[in-house]
Amino acid sequence: MVLFDEKVTVTPPPRRPMSRATLAGIWALVVALVVLLVLTFLPTAYVIQQPGPVYNTLGTAQNADGEDVPLITVDGAQTYPTDGSLDLLTVQVVGNPQRTPSWLELAGAWFDRTRAVLPLESVFPAGQTTEERRNESTTMMVNSQQDATAAALTEAGFDVPSDIVVYDFSEGSVSQAVLEVDDVILAANGTPVDGVVDLREVINDGDGDDVELTILRDGAEQTVSVTPTEQTDANGTTSWVIGVVLATEFDFPIDVQIQLNNVGGPSAGMMFALGIVDLLTPGDLTGGEDVAGTGTITADGAVGPIGGIRQKMWGAVGAGAEWFLAPQANCDEVVGHVPDGLRVFAVEDLDDALTAVETVADGGDLDALPTCTATTSAAG
Repeated sequence: MVLFDEKVTVTPPPRRPMSRATLAGIWALVVALVVLLVLTFLPTAYVIQQPGPVYNTLGTAQNADGEDVPLITVDGAQTYPTDGSLDLLTVQVVGNPQRTPSWLELAGAWFDRTRAVLPLESVFPAGQTTEERRNESTTMMVNSQQDATAAALTEAGFDVPSDIVVYDFSEGSVSQAVLEVDDVILAANGTPVDGVVDLREVINDGDGDDVELTILRDGAEQTVSVTPTEQTDANGTTSWVIGVVLATEFDFPIDVQIQLNNVGGPSAGMMFALGIVDLLTPGDLTGGEDVAGTGTITADGAVGPIGGIRQKMWGAVGAGAEWFLAPQANCDEVVGHVPDGLRVFAVEDLDDALTAVETVADGGDLDALPTCTATTSAAG
């Protein structure tokens, strides 16, 4: 048997040409890969907002040295044991003006209901650096803690004196010629002012007329006159302003310290206040329940709207909370977006928040508590 014959030439069969469908598929794959590569590196004008860490105001947090310490401590008054949790929620922003998320990252966030894609300038205003935003956020957190402490101590029966102090001036301020930093504003047009809101009301009621301010400067009382200017905000609302950045300085009767590093903004105010009230009053405010919430707070206890409430509701669910306190002014963002297993109550002030928590703790009539509905969202 002949196994090999070198005189015989073996000619391989001709290669069959690719079909049009195969060629089209290859080209489609090449184009997709090129597009994928471009989308990976192409800059965007968006950031991603997602649930951030959750902190129990009745628990502990790490200090600057990485040690666990009570999130809220009180010195100078009797405190009482607490149970359950009063969770404050945070959001994280993925991206900044120096490095925005890729289109692929945005696509992933777009289809994730726990996250949101936002225009870059809605989080980082044009011309503001990451460092400037961080400093502003830190300042708002400090002010929030002060207001929360004032609201909580007032609720607990303490007298909390305060002063309205000139902190800074806006660019081109009409007041800079007559007011100075650290001036204490006592009255406007003869009406004593106990807070920034009172002062704004007097100024706006004048509809542009000169405002006579009674101030305390270097221990001496005097009167100055300021002519307000008209200002229109981003929503088209006009108001009268005197171009002054004001700060409220409180004279607290006891020492309250809030330890929370690397968190900024004013949205934890309401939960800080609830935590302080719980520490200063007998009994467990929560009845052992896990309650989460968010909202700014003023020294007189008014609860205001915050950003990222949908992501915060998901953060509450992730932390195991079943109950959520939401500012009524945020109800339009809440309706239709409440995660399964979470019950949301709408609050307008600290009293509303306390009532909601106490009702949950006592197993009371939850249906009687205000909630976010289409009606309340329209009103809010």
